[in-house]
Amino acid sequence: MLVLLPPSEGKAASGRGASLKPESLSLPGLAPARAAVLDELVELCQADEEKAREVLGLSVGLRGEVGKNTELRTAGTRPAGELYTGVLYDALDLASLEADARRRAAKSLLVFSGLWGAVRIGDRIPPYRCSMGVKLPGLGALGAHWRTPMETVLPETAGNGLVLDLRSSAYAAAWKPAGEVASRTASVRVLHSQLVGGVEKRSVVSHFNKATKGRLVRDLLVAGARPKGPAQLVEVLRDLGYVVEAEAPARTGRPWSLDVVVTDIH
Repeated sequence: MLVLLPPSEGKAASGRGASLKPESLSLPGLAPARAAVLDELVELCQADEEKAREVLGLSVGLRGEVGKNTELRTAGTRPAGELYTGVLYDALDLASLEADARRRAAKSLLVFSGLWGAVRIGDRIPPYRCSMGVKLPGLGALGAHWRTPMETVLPETAGNGLVLDLRSSAYAAAWKPAGEVASRTASVRVLHSQLVGGVEKRSVVSHFNKATKGRLVRDLLVAGARPKGPAQLVEVLRDLGYVVEAEAPARTGRPWSLDVVVTDIH
């Protein structure tokens, strides 16, 4: 099983230990595309702080993030699983997993990134600021930049197993499973169900959407679940206590759509 995760804007304040070694990152087929983004991002942030802040969509209060980007090649690093500290990663709580579950996480979790394309949770990277929605002056929209190398690298990485897609729309733009891979891909959203005037209303609540996805992945890792495809995933999630509504694709070569329905927000 390959689990596709978004990154988080929340990150550890600093790295520690060795600086970035691009050649050590997983998915080496993405290396040329990574180098292109890294080069332009560092150059932009070193040359003009205000322009960099505008390109990266940062408020004045976040101008310090530009400075971090200038030091990407020399700053200390952390495993990606420690670097990201947002709601999803808090709920996933990788550090507290037992050894077997942590090994499963290292093999199955893949975090998408505007800067790195995609990394495994053990890959050591420095703190950075560069979302997939950024348009760099030289490379253009990063979602489009990553699409071509991803078309080759991601199907190879997925192998023959289930692909569980938990990415947000911005990161999903970097790779859209197609053909045979798509037929064993399940895209998940979390819906909050509540009664309003006696009528059920459903909505996506951002914070809880992320937290539920983190807990869902954690539960799969702890259970040691190995569903072979979307239909089996639905059965596993229901056995784990989730309310799941599944929609098989109308045509072959399309992903499954899974709605995880929740009533309590916490």
